Amino acid sequence: MLFPWYAKYDEQVVHDIDLTKYNSILDILEEGFEKYADQLAYECMGQQMTYRQVDEASKQFAAYLQKDLGLQKGDRVAIQMPNTLQYPIVMFGVLRAGMIVVNTNPLYTEREMKHQFNDAGVKAIVILANFASKLERILKDTPVEHIIVTELGDLHSPLKGWFINTAVKHLKKMVPAYNLPTAIGFKKVMKKAASLTWDKPKVKQEDAAFLQYTGGTTGVSKGAILSHRNIIANVEQNYQWMRYKLNEGEEVVISALPLYHVFSMSVNCLTMFRMGAFNVLVTNPKDIPGFIKILSKHRFTFFTGVNTLFNALMNDPSFAQLDFSGLHISIGGGMAVQQAVANRWEEMTGCPLMEGYGLSETSPVVSTQPFKGEVRLGTIGLPFPSTQMSVRDDDGNVVEQGEAGEICIKGPQVFSGYWNLPEETKEAFFEGDWFRSGDIGTMDEDGYFRIVDRKKDMILVSGFNVYPNEVEDVLAMHESVAEVAVIGIPDEKTSEAVKAYIVFKEGKEATDKELQQHCRNYLTNYKVPKHYSFEKELPKSGVGKILRRLLKEDAK
Repeated sequence: MLFPWYAKYDEQVVHDIDLTKYNSILDILEEGFEKYADQLAYECMGQQMTYRQVDEASKQFAAYLQKDLGLQKGDRVAIQMPNTLQYPIVMFGVLRAGMIVVNTNPLYTEREMKHQFNDAGVKAIVILANFASKLERILKDTPVEHIIVTELGDLHSPLKGWFINTAVKHLKKMVPAYNLPTAIGFKKVMKKAASLTWDKPKVKQEDAAFLQYTGGTTGVSKGAILSHRNIIANVEQNYQWMRYKLNEGEEVVISALPLYHVFSMSVNCLTMFRMGAFNVLVTNPKDIPGFIKILSKHRFTFFTGVNTLFNALMNDPSFAQLDFSGLHISIGGGMAVQQAVANRWEEMTGCPLMEGYGLSETSPVVSTQPFKGEVRLGTIGLPFPSTQMSVRDDDGNVVEQGEAGEICIKGPQVFSGYWNLPEETKEAFFEGDWFRSGDIGTMDEDGYFRIVDRKKDMILVSGFNVYPNEVEDVLAMHESVAEVAVIGIPDEKTSEAVKAYIVFKEGKEATDKELQQHCRNYLTNYKVPKHYSFEKELPKSGVGKILRRLLKEDAK
């Protein structure tokens, strides 16, 4: 059953997006720089920058890439750092130079860095000093020609910047020794760039803007080519969807998800830039006490994160003492939001925790809960404007309403293909333009979609399908469980058996028998975990997403 995006939206009125307003992302940036010039754009570690300051800095950085490094339109530039003031400046600068941003996870191993830089043909990289030693060890095996090294305090006042960089390097010892003779420091780059002139390139909607690499959970990571058109479309879709709740020039955004993640890049950075928001960048959200201290200084209005982050915040007693009076949008993405977490978040903050859905290949958002009308927690909501979604079987046939199948997507935010991988690109689509998400889901009679699980994570128990998300949701309801992950392990009798990895809340615990009985109250017998492992922590990605694949590897 197909369901057009506009079929039912209750009180929320949405329209097709206008793709003629902007010729490129550069037009969005220049509009924001002019419209909100004297308003605050970013804050990180106490240092603030206005839209005008970001405009000048990113323009200078673009000029440096063009004039000093001699890079050309279409060249790939990697950015490898957490959330810092440098990130938007560098990202906007690369785009304003007509080049392609290659977002790189700072936690990548040397093997992963080497693969990405070679695959993308990276010519230049801007990297935080903390990770430069890894680059040193692989540099000779990559096409990287230009290296710019930055430190956390580089855009702070001289005295504070020196203190931050000295503390990070010598007191916290977070910067391993490295030797990159050809590298140049970010501060020297910006000093030199001040005398250079930026030449605005001619950029079309069809030109590539980002190479956004997939997580690589199944095989080698692939670079999704996201064009200016794809990103413009998703920014406009987000704007159209959220305009009921957003006040242009007044929003205070908490960006704990790193900007190298496609969700944060598109929603927190670019969409909120379009809205003239003040963006508070959180460099280390894993430091929960430090994160809460940052939150205490702002009357924040817009909050995004992943399930594990929301859970960790609520498990700290001081979080409940914050001022939530301004908070009117909370969105979870990147992984499934557990029902227990969503319920607790709304009770504590007074703001519903919406669940959005998207992928690197879709720039990324394709659906979310409506902000006016009925909110159906546990679903990923309704398709975005100008977006169609369908549920299909393995042969590409649309299944009946309510049946499970692979969620497929069509819309202007859907990528054109994988970088230098024509066969993989062809396999990623049904009928040429219906992108195959790899997620198993269902659609109800009103067009609300629900994710059952990742296709590759499905567990087969005696011929019956078990979806880890469902089991995890039930275990998360137990009063002693802080975090949980579920995988399938080999079993002689049933082909696979369900195994649960549990992290208990501080001061609480439960036995495997107690957890089994809890699960039996909510699940049919074959879905109840047969095996349990009690852990101090679970493996997570850089954005806090629990990595089931690492648990599977350890279980072999």
